[in-house]
Parts: sequence; structure tokens; C-alpha cells
Amino acid sequence: LRMLQVKLIITGDDFGYCPRRNQGIVDCFLAGAVSNVSLLVNGSAAADAAKLARRYNIPIGLHANLSEGSPVCEELKTNSSLLNQDGFFHGKMGFRTALSKGLLNMSEVKQELKAQVELFRELTGHLPPHMDGHQHVHVLPEVRNVFAEVLEEYGIKYTRVPIEPGLHNCDWIPPSLMDFYLGVEEDSFNTVDVFTKHGIRWADIYIGLSTMGRNMSVSSIQSAIDSAVLQLPARAPHSGTVTVELMVHPGYPSVPPVGGCGEGPDDFSQSWERLHELQTLIKPELQSHYKSRNIQLCSFKDL
Repeated sequence: LRMLQVKLIITGDDFGYCPRRNQGIVDCFLAGAVSNVSLLVNGSAAADAAKLARRYNIPIGLHANLSEGSPVCEELKTNSSLLNQDGFFHGKMGFRTALSKGLLNMSEVKQELKAQVELFRELTGHLPPHMDGHQHVHVLPEVRNVFAEVLEEYGIKYTRVPIEPGLHNCDWIPPSLMDFYLGVEEDSFNTVDVFTKHGIRWADIYIGLSTMGRNMSVSSIQSAIDSAVLQLPARAPHSGTVTVELMVHPGYPSVPPVGGCGEGPDDFSQSWERLHELQTLIKPELQSHYKSRNIQLCSFKDL
């Protein structure tokens, strides 16, 4: 473990969701606890988030959203397969159901993804160095192909493939959630070839499902990183450098009606679990652990 240099990208997801989320993520960045952020361009505080990223020089990518709130593409806001009868996206599970029934038009998925990239560029002044999917929609069947095409078209090099080593041994995750995670994992395995074919890259190791919300602790992060790095097969990168992405969701809890992506903030966003992540990530013992393990925090554009 000593020999390996670990480059750790700690990505704060859902930047732009609400002002209190933005503030929490910025506080984490300034404390050296988050090194990268993912912007929800349809978030109610997206413009504010982009300003904060510019002000504090926070590395920022795109958190593509097809499942929560409203589309950003004008044409798709009224009559589109991506919307439910209330005129919003279908939701985390609703999106998956509609997809499995063949109800989603992939050209509309592509249109919305491109509109989100364009809006990101408008808000930040540059293309996203990395782009992943809110609620992991980007690894779903069919969506993965369109997603990869959009990344290749814009020359966006990096994404996220949520296959977490050791996930199966995490007995603290409730069965219903574990079923969802294992579905995400299976979809991710089936996505590897598609992303590879389009020349897209991602971190050697992904962590974040086992350490979300109430399950985050200094020791859960330490052991997830340590065991993942140790598990890397012998054919590990020859450079002696391993890249790890840790997905996190810190923030101060949302206070309705402020926040969300068009429908107000969800339960997880209003919960104490966001604050718990923030308080855990900024703990000095976590920072000193990184130093002792030769772990260097960075962003995708540093790779």
C-alpha cells in the first residue's frame, strides 16, 4: 500500500440543488474535504453554484439529470416521453420503469443531455471535464449508449462507473436499498464496453454507495479506500498511481419550499444525513489519514 500513490477525487454531488447544499459543499471544499463537484444544471440554485465555483476555483463537472424535476430543453418541457402526467421527470424508480417498458424516446434523452451540456457551458464558461448521471441513470440500458455518444461528441473525457468493491459485504445496507445498488452495479458492468468503445475514462476505483448518509464515518471511508486499493488486481496501473472517486452528498439540510429541481427538495435533501456527511468529511483525522496513506486529493482535470 505504501508504494502506491492514490489520487483521490472526492466529488460533492448535487451542487446547485439549493442554497444550503451549495454552502455546505463550498464549506467542504474550503476545508479540503471535497476536491471536485457535480452540478445539477436544472437545480434551483444552479446559477449561484456556478458563481461560487468560479469565485473559489472549485473544479466542476456535470451531474446529468433525467430523473428529478424538469428538463432544461424548452421543447421537452411540455410534450415528451421523459415526463410524467404532472409534467416532471419520472423519478428515480419511475424512470427505470418507463425505460424497461420501452416508453422513453432515446432521441429525447440525447436532446436533453446535450441541452444540459450547453447550459453547463453557459453557466460556467467551459465544457464539463467530467459528466455522470444523477441517480446513476447514465449506466442504464440504451441511455448508456446515448450518454456515451454525447460525451464523445463534446470531447468530455471522464465519467463515473459505479461498481463499488466490497459492496456485497456491507451488511448494514437495508435490503431494499441493496437491491437498488446491485441493479446499479449490474448496469455498470454492462456499460463498461460501451464507454470503452467511445474512449471514455473513469477512476480505477469507485466508492460511495456503502458510505452514503448515515453510513458515513471516518472509519467507513478509511476502510473502503484501503480495502479497495488492496483489492486492486496485480495488473493494477503500471504507473504506481491509482485513482479513486469517492461520491459524497454533503450539505446543510434543505428547508422547503426552497430547493430541488422544480418540485421542491426531496426527503434525503431535508434530512440530517447531509449534515452528517459534511461533519464527517471535514474531520481532521480523515485529512491526516490521507496524508499518512500518500493519498492526494485532486479533480478529474488533474488526471
